[in-house]
Amino acid sequence: MSAISRLLERAREEITRYTPAQAAEALRTGATLVDLRPTEYRWRFGEIPGAIGVSRHVLEWRLDVTGPWHIKELRHAEHDQEIILICNEGYTSSLAAHQVMTQLGLTRVRDVIGGFAAWRDAGFPVMSRLI
Repeated sequence: MSAISRLLERAREEITRYTPAQAAEALRTGATLVDLRPTEYRWRFGEIPGAIGVSRHVLEWRLDVTGPWHIKELRHAEHDQEIILICNEGYTSSLAAHQVMTQLGLTRVRDVIGGFAAWRDAGFPVMSRLI
């Protein structure tokens, strides 16, 4: 097994992963969805209504609820807010969820099994940016 496969396996043992249906229900009840896909992917393939686009390279700053740069959808200093990360297929989001939980002290960071592709294929809403 490769080193990255072992890292991914260990991360997934410690995080909660949602199906697209579970993620949609969590959004309905107040969770914050953060889309890690690059901007060009969101523009080309669509966006999930209500999702906040955050580039992976600034994720820690944008989710640090103790800092001044966190996204406005998160409440200051509340580490138990439910945050769902989504990427294209569910790999980057698993690693990122584990990282921000362990390094920022967030307690309820989830990711979506199969990522955006599974969300779209399950028939959940996607907005197109194409004119």
